[in-house]
Amino acid sequence: MIKWKAVALLLGLMLLAPFGVAAPVCVTDDQGEELCLDHPAKRIATLSPGATELAFAAGAGDKVVAVVNYSDYPEAALKLPLVGNHTRIDLEALLALKPDLVITWRTGNPPAQMEMLRALGLPMFAIEPRTFEGVSKVIEQLSTLAGTEQEGFAEAERFRKGIAEIAEQYRDAEPVPVFYQVWQTPLMTINDNHLIGKVIQLCGGVNVFGDMPRLVPRISAEVVLEADPHAIITGSVEGIEDNQLDRWKSYTGMTAVANKNLFFVPASPISRPTPRLLEASRDICQRLDVARERE
Repeated sequence: MIKWKAVALLLGLMLLAPFGVAAPVCVTDDQGEELCLDHPAKRIATLSPGATELAFAAGAGDKVVAVVNYSDYPEAALKLPLVGNHTRIDLEALLALKPDLVITWRTGNPPAQMEMLRALGLPMFAIEPRTFEGVSKVIEQLSTLAGTEQEGFAEAERFRKGIAEIAEQYRDAEPVPVFYQVWQTPLMTINDNHLIGKVIQLCGGVNVFGDMPRLVPRISAEVVLEADPHAIITGSVEGIEDNQLDRWKSYTGMTAVANKNLFFVPASPISRPTPRLLEASRDICQRLDVARERE
């Protein structure tokens, strides 16, 4: 009798055993490559400031052990070990921290160094969201890899809803021709495929250089004058006015100058594909509302 009970108990344990083993987690990155982890990542390295923000947004901030220069948000990221900058990684420092997941910037990190990390067998996940939905998706993916789905999926949904609310609010807004100045020298802007371009569209703006083929094209002052934007926007530290747009003030015939529509927004939120794009979108929408009032 006791022997049969022992056999039954053993069979029960054998049947239950598969359910106690966690299945590998597999996610496809923005390069189209599938990454599978046997267990949630516990030591994460982020190789761009945007990747750092996204890891924290996914609820995995306490798992991040390495970041690169300018990873300044959230404030907790400032206390983390640095492993170079996004264009030149200190591989020795990175490997010493023994990451079990490396979040890379698809087009921003040096390819040769990324190949070296891949050859060493480090689990790598490349990101570069180019749409609002892409931002939400990456947050969900990172939370899946880190085992923080509850927090990450909630943040992704908060971002989705916020963007949808802005889209509805400005669905029938009067169009405003906009020039977004990325850089002063050389003079650079963005096209409609860039996330900043999508923010302008979200707010009812019309990017005067939206149809250019390059994501971040170089342009001349002459083509800006010819386009005659009704608003010129650029990013600065904390959105504080500096001298970046001074060159345009002498062109009093340009509508943006005549209507005093030279606007500054905080550079960090608008330039990174993170949930702070929601905050940046509201800032730009408010600026375009001012431009509409001044028409």
